[in-house]
Amino acid sequence: MKGPKNLITDVDGVEVGQITIDQDDFHSGVTAILPHPGNVFKRKVPAASYVINGFGKSVGLIQIDELGTIETPIVLTNTFGVGTAINALTKYMLK
Repeated sequence: MKGPKNLITDVDGVEVGQITIDQDDFHSGVTAILPHPGNVFKRKVPAASYVINGFGKSVGLIQIDELGTIETPIVLTNTFGVGTAINALTKYMLK
């Protein structure tokens, strides 16, 4: 069943933030998904992973596969942005 706009934000409590940088020859961006407005670490969310083409970099999929939950926001970015994304996410979670 889909929501009225067929978007992830149709799910109650889910928030999505996104930024794109498109300057000269530099094209990048990041999307962050918060599954609910509370503390995701304390109120973990059921999750599953599926690799479509086996290409790219990921962090945290083993935990999802082993535990079936996530305990942080989800951050999507390009391959070269994964390190920066995990550092930013770690700082966010420690706050």
